[in-house]
Amino acid sequence: MQEEVEALLALQVDDLKIREIESQIRALDPQLAEFDKRRDQVVAVLARAEIAVAAEEKKRGELQARLAQHKQMQERNLHQLDDVKRMREATAATAQVESTRRLMAEDESEIAILGRRIAEMNTAVTSSRDALAALEQEQKAARPEIEAKRASLQSELNAARQDRDGRAGSVARPMLGKYDRIRGKRTQALYALRGGSCGNCDTAVPLQRRNIMAGSGQIEVCEACGVLLYVEGA
Repeated sequence: MQEEVEALLALQVDDLKIREIESQIRALDPQLAEFDKRRDQVVAVLARAEIAVAAEEKKRGELQARLAQHKQMQERNLHQLDDVKRMREATAATAQVESTRRLMAEDESEIAILGRRIAEMNTAVTSSRDALAALEQEQKAARPEIEAKRASLQSELNAARQDRDGRAGSVARPMLGKYDRIRGKRTQALYALRGGSCGNCDTAVPLQRRNIMAGSGQIEVCEACGVLLYVEGA
């Protein structure tokens, strides 16, 4: 029975080592996730700025096309004004020329306003691109370092799991199943008796059970907390 205790203790050392490596890997994941989150935020800002500029550029193109139409219309109006002979016709043609001139002035004003707005938005786009480049440069050194550390830990974890699987073969299946069930609920599954009490929860173990454990090296389950108990040196 002492061999089984020693095998379980060795297995427990492996499991604690595996748990620690897994914890170190989990600690790295948020750092990589934060890198991705920060980059995604900057990329999203840049994308929105570029979409906004494209929309304003489209609007400016439409205004410029409309202005061109109004200019063509104005040319026709001016030709008609030159050709009219009667006062009534001249008055109507003049009114048409003035109306088109106002439309052209409005178009030009809107195009000028849009031009200033697009210039400001392009400045924002440039700023976002610079911010993205700076962030990628910042992450260029830090990210590979973390990823390399993660890969190293993963390799160490794989080796530790392989060692653990090899050692698990020296433990009887029923006891291994019991150990694994308990380990699934807590960090440590196996404890030595401490002064006649459970090494985990300090619940006293009846003397008769302690004597049996000491005499046979038998592993028992704590009736209070459910961990496995053994007597050192039994």
